[in-house]
Parts: sequence; C-alpha cells; structure tokens
Amino acid sequence: MDADLQKNHLKAYGITYWTLELGFKAQWLLNYEGGSFLLEHTKEIENECKIRGVSFEVISDLKAERILEEIASPSKNMEAVVLEKAPKIAVYSPKSKKPWDDAVTMVLTNAEIPFDVIYDEEVLEDKLLLYEWLHLHHEDFTGQYGKFYGAYRTAPWYIEEKRSLEELSGKLGYSKVSEEKLAVSKKIRDYVIGGGFMFAMCSATDSFDIALAADGVDICESMFDGDPSENNYQSKLNFNNTFAFTNFELERSPTVYEFSSIDMTRKRRVKRTSDYFSLMNYSAKWDPIPTMLCQNHTNLVKGFMGQTTSYDRSTIKSNILIMGENKTNGEARYIHGTKGKGMFTFYGGHDPEDYSHRVGDPKTELDLHPNSPGYRLILNNVLFPAAKKQKQKT
Repeated sequence: MDADLQKNHLKAYGITYWTLELGFKAQWLLNYEGGSFLLEHTKEIENECKIRGVSFEVISDLKAERILEEIASPSKNMEAVVLEKAPKIAVYSPKSKKPWDDAVTMVLTNAEIPFDVIYDEEVLEDKLLLYEWLHLHHEDFTGQYGKFYGAYRTAPWYIEEKRSLEELSGKLGYSKVSEEKLAVSKKIRDYVIGGGFMFAMCSATDSFDIALAADGVDICESMFDGDPSENNYQSKLNFNNTFAFTNFELERSPTVYEFSSIDMTRKRRVKRTSDYFSLMNYSAKWDPIPTMLCQNHTNLVKGFMGQTTSYDRSTIKSNILIMGENKTNGEARYIHGTKGKGMFTFYGGHDPEDYSHRVGDPKTELDLHPNSPGYRLILNNVLFPAAKKQKQKT
C-alpha cells in the first residue's frame, strides 16, 4: 500500500473487506509499506485482486513471520492489527440523491464495499442498531435546507427539496422540519453513545452539532419554519450537548451560505496551489486507533472545499483529536473523538478530488483517481470497526 507499488489503493480496501466477508481474518500492518494488508492466500483472493486491478505480492509463511517480527520490534513504529469481521454499513442519505452527490457513497461503490441507504424513517424506527458503521451525507440537521435560500430559493430543485422534506416531517408526525431533524440527530447521538461508529463530512459535521446544541431553541427564521427565530437564541445554546464543537457563533442571516463560526471557508486565505493539510504521526503500538485512521501513502493531502471546508481550531473541544490540519491557517480538516461507548470522525470538505464542487457539477470519476490520499482517509474509517478490540494504552 505504499506510493510506488500499489496501482489501486481504493480497491485494495474493497478486497480486504471482501476477504472478511468470506470469513477469513486479515491483518492491517500499520505503517508498514503504507499500511499494507496481510491476507491469507487462496487462489480465489489472488484472482479477485487481478480482476479488480489491485497490486499484491504472494509471500511465504516464513517471510510473513519475519515481517510480523519486524513490526513487533519495540524500535519500529509499526503494529499488526487483526481485522475480524466486515462491518455492516449504513449511509444516511435521501433516496433521491444521486451516488455522485456524496464522496463516501462514490468510494464505497468504487471499492465494491456493500452498504444500505437509510434515511429519517429508518433512523426514527431504530434501525441503526443493525449497523456497525454509519455515514452521514451532506445533510443539514438544523432544518434550514442547507442555507441555500439566498442563492437558490427560486430554483426548482430547491423548491422540490423543501417540499419533500416538509412532506416527510409531516408524515413522521412533526410540524417542522427542524423538529424532525433534531429527533433524527438525537437517535444518531444515541447510536454512537451505545457503541456505534459515525463518520460525517462537510455540512453534516457542524450542522449535526448545531442541532444538538440548539435542542429546545428555535434558531430558524420564518422562511424555513413559518415563524421567527427566538430572541437571543445564541445565548441559549448548550455546548454540553455537542460532539466536537463549542463556543461557536451561529450565522443569523438566512441569505448567507454558512451555518456558524465553526467553518473556515470564508475565513481561509489559502491559494489552491498551496492548499494541503498534513496528517499527524502517532505511535502505532500505543495509539493504534488514530494510526489506523491516518494510514496513507503520503502525509500531505490535497485540500478541497465544501460548504463546511474545515474547522476553526478555536471552536474544537479540548478532548477532540485533530488528525489532519493546516497549521499555518489555524484550521483542522480531519478530527476524531469518542462519545459514550462509540466513536466518530468528522472530515471537512465535499469531494477530495473535486476542489470546489458546486451544485450541478459533473460527478468525479474515481477510476481516474485510484490512488487518492483524500479518499483513502474515508476508507480507513470504513475498515476501522473491523479491527479486533484492544485495550487502549493511553
């Protein structure tokens, strides 16, 4: 899985997932040749690698033992983590969304990793309990319809999306979309607290925390929910309810395409040619979780924009792990934390291979980006729940 020898990093994750589905165990060799996977050798697996265009090497049992001995050495920042069971995956997304509207849906499809698409009905019916891994597509959990009102309120797609969401919330017994989305947010919160793993990108990250902070507070203006927002709603936010963010200021104007001060999109002063973020380097033996989530064939990843591009470090809680950052700009791109018995990862930006994705842009062809470091971070999270649970040493 290093930079030089692997032809298709993304599909390699799919091979590993498929191997687990067959009932085999695998090992993730953290920091060994770019975070390689050690799989049992069968002709079936070998042929599948060839079919999918994944580079591999067949090695003897003796060589495998020597590699594992090298990894076990206290002088090496490496670790071998056993992958036991393919996690059952849910993607939270409206059924009407096209696959290319969401980076995670695209990369799961490209890597041939199976998943179920669920939405509000399934969440409110407690069907999250069927899954080990949940991804939130680019949702607005605040009930403000993505803050698209200023630029797109007369666009047919916006009008239809608003109508559809209102119809769904009414069907589910709620008078406002914001109330229904809050109920969904709480179900997702409980899923994580109970031991689930949640991964979210772009606006799903900050709007989720904003919805939890605004529990019981009306922050929506009349064009969103039919009545004015509460007076002094900023002072009524409860940051104890959030997963990752604190002390943020909400954007009051309904015509501004921004939720809060969490996001750095409007505050960034970074040229596209120099827009990169660096991944942190962890001790594989002492901190295997962030090490797994940061496995890559490069420590420097190209930046990319989104409605929520990155996170102002001043709004991130002190107990949150910042795994990827642009230090010169004071922004975090890739963060991780725990909530109850579960874990979550937030990843800023919309599409790692589409720098400034806009409404109506053509889809990204991932076959043109088989070695994308930005997409590889997503797949690290997908395989993470498969790891054999270890007692943390820190």
